[in-house]
Order: sequence, then C-alpha cells, then structure tokens
Amino acid sequence: METTAFTPLEKILDLLLDAVCVVDAEGRYVFVSAAFERIFGYTPGEVIGKPMIDLVHPEDRDITLCTAAAIMDGKPESNFQNRYVRKDGEVVHIMWSARWSEADRVRIAVARDITALKRGESMRLALHAVSEAAHGAQDLAALFEQVHRIVGGILPATGFLVALHDRGEDRLQFPYVARGRGTACELEDLAVDARIGEVIRGGQVVHSVATAGENGMHWLGVPLHSKDGLIGALVVEHRGKIGYSSADNELLQFVATQVSTAIERKQAQARLHHLALHDPLTDLPNRNLFRRHLDATLESVARRQTHAALLYIDLDGFKQVNDRHGHPVGDLLLCEVATRIRGCLREHDIAGRVGGDEFVVLLDALASPDRGRDIAERIREAFGPAFHLLDQQIRISASIGVATFPADGEDSEHLAKAADRAMYRAKKAGGNQTRGTEDIDARDAARH
Repeated sequence: METTAFTPLEKILDLLLDAVCVVDAEGRYVFVSAAFERIFGYTPGEVIGKPMIDLVHPEDRDITLCTAAAIMDGKPESNFQNRYVRKDGEVVHIMWSARWSEADRVRIAVARDITALKRGESMRLALHAVSEAAHGAQDLAALFEQVHRIVGGILPATGFLVALHDRGEDRLQFPYVARGRGTACELEDLAVDARIGEVIRGGQVVHSVATAGENGMHWLGVPLHSKDGLIGALVVEHRGKIGYSSADNELLQFVATQVSTAIERKQAQARLHHLALHDPLTDLPNRNLFRRHLDATLESVARRQTHAALLYIDLDGFKQVNDRHGHPVGDLLLCEVATRIRGCLREHDIAGRVGGDEFVVLLDALASPDRGRDIAERIREAFGPAFHLLDQQIRISASIGVATFPADGEDSEHLAKAADRAMYRAKKAGGNQTRGTEDIDARDAARH
C-alpha cells in the first residue's frame, strides 16, 4: 500500500503566524517556532536556554511570573496579555494561551502579536480623550496638563513640554514644561535647544538619543501646525533602555494635530476676548475694561486704606491735526501718545483710551494724594518733544484732570466725574495744564 510522507510537527509549527514557545520549570526556553523571530526579533538560537522573563517588559514582570506560577499549578490561561521588549528595543503587546504539561515538566504557550490592535485601541482612546480635553479645558495650561496625562498613559513621557513660537517677537514661549525641574535656568536652556528649533523651523519630527544603555535619554519632538503655518513643537522625553518607536512617532503626531487645533481655537477665542476689551488702535484697555479695573482697584484701595488717583487726559487741538495732516497721521499720533503715557507709568498703573482723543490713567497704591498730580505732570511734560510721524514733526499738548480716591469720590462714578471736571477746567484755562479738583470753582462743578 502506498503511503504519504508525514511532515514533521516542527515544520508545521514553523508555518504558523503565532509563535509557539516551550519553557521548562526553571523558566528557560527549550523550544520556539520560527514566528518567534518575526514577533520578538530574536532567532531561536539566541533564546534557547535563556530565561523567558528577561524578554518581558520590566513593568510586566511581576504579573507575568504570578501568571506563570498559576499555570504551573494546573490553571491553564487562554487570554493573558503582557508586553515584551523586542531585540530592536520596540515594545510589543502579546496575548498568550498557555498550559502546563506535568508529564513533560514544561509550559507550552502560543503567543499572538496584538501590538497593532493595542495601538489602534490607544489611538481611538487618545482621540476621544484629547478631544474631550480640548473641548472641556478652561485654558491652555489645563489642556496641556491633561494631554500630558493622556500621552503618559500610552508611551514613555516622564518629560513633556509644549513650545510655542511667538512670531511677533521671534522667540519661543514654554506654556507647559514638566521635566521634574522647570527652573528659570532650564527654561533658558530650552530656548536655545537646537532640537526644538529644528522641529519648528523644518516642520519635521526630530528623534534623538543622548547616550545608550539603561540610562539613555530619549527625546522625540513633533511640530504643531495651524492653518497659518508652524506654531510650535510638542516634545516627550524619558530616560531608560527602551526608546521611541515609529508607532510612538505616529501616535505623538496624531496628538499634536489635536493639540494644535485646540491651541488655535483657544488663541482665536483669546484674540476675540482681547479685541472686545481693548482699543483696536492703541491696544489700551477700552472703556469697559478700564471700568472693571477701576472698580476692582477702588475696592482694594478701600480695604487697604491707601490712595488712588484717576487722570483724565484730553489732547489739545487734535481735530486740527486730523484736518491738516489726515486721519492716518492722526491715528499714528494717538498710538505714539499711548506709548508716551505708558512710559510715564509704574508697573501696576493702567492706561486706557475711552474716546477719540481721550485717555484715562488709573494710579494705584499712591504714597500720598499729591503723588497723582506729580505723575500727571510727568505725562504732560512727556508731550513736550515733537512727534515725528511720516517725515512730519507734529506738536501737541494735553489737558489733564486729576481726582484722588477717596477724597474726590468714594466710587468709580463720582471719581470719574471729578476727574472730568478737573480736565475741563484745565482745558478752559488754555490747555497744556494739569488741574486737580481743588482748582474747580462752584460754577464749573454746577455745570457738570
């Protein structure tokens, strides 16, 4: 009778996509099929006789040993999952089915590579989590903190930072830095880090490794894009033997896309909010925002029992400047006036524009009531030098009224009226003067 040649079992096992592994009672490999090299990167000759646990991800070794012990006690496992470190350093997710053969004193297991499934699951979870964070965060700082937690759950990210490029000043800002240090000196180092500059200038992913081995520092930076171009970089880093994989790269780029969209949206909201509360020409607080500052300051000054002052500034002859030189020059003049006013103020003082050629100044924490008039005089004198605008020299002066809190008014409304009356008195006296409420006569007060 004719017989059919029988293919050896070992050759059949080598045809399987899953890896078949046999481990002895001491936990050493005694057999692995050909698929083992495709999944783990090691040839059979490199692992036979070696401890199985050496290939397991360090964070999963305890649970792996506990599960192995249970299998050896006669409890087969059909859906155990853990992570291994491939020969090339990449992390792979494995699903095992295993049982113990008491007669042979070995564990027989089948390993299925589920890394792609895990990565897809992580991507979906990250999409949902980052999307929720982007829509739910009250500000960008809160968003970056949430994204750090999300990213840290799916790839090594003990260090996480966001760098944004301020195009106007051509400098880097770091709204979020989590590196375990975050000192001022470190921020200076980040500002000149060539890797961050390379990510932002080139718009490319940058992956670097400083030293190798157990203490290698792995750094991965991806660009943040907006519809107007590059806006910054998202960076993760960690120290250890295991580096960042191509899958980590793809995942971080995906996260960066979500973060970029959120940044763009938040910045647009911030711009709209800023425009609603600031004068579009001089960028000074407008009437509404200045009134908020005034109310808050007067409340604080009342508690501290100190002094504050409100200055009303009206330009003398501004209409004639517009009529003679045109509105573009008039607009430039208003911007320069705002700059000179700001140059006379202390750090915590506030200037605003409340009308065409009307400015206001809030002076907080005055050492004495007279100090407000001194600063008003400094502002008036600052208008002395000519303004050089579009190859023209323009001279203009200002009439300034000064009202002091609480002597001239116990709330913002009465204080504003007092400063306005004082300014009117300075204007009536010929302009280019500073007047306080003590200079107002009874007729002027009645008129207002």
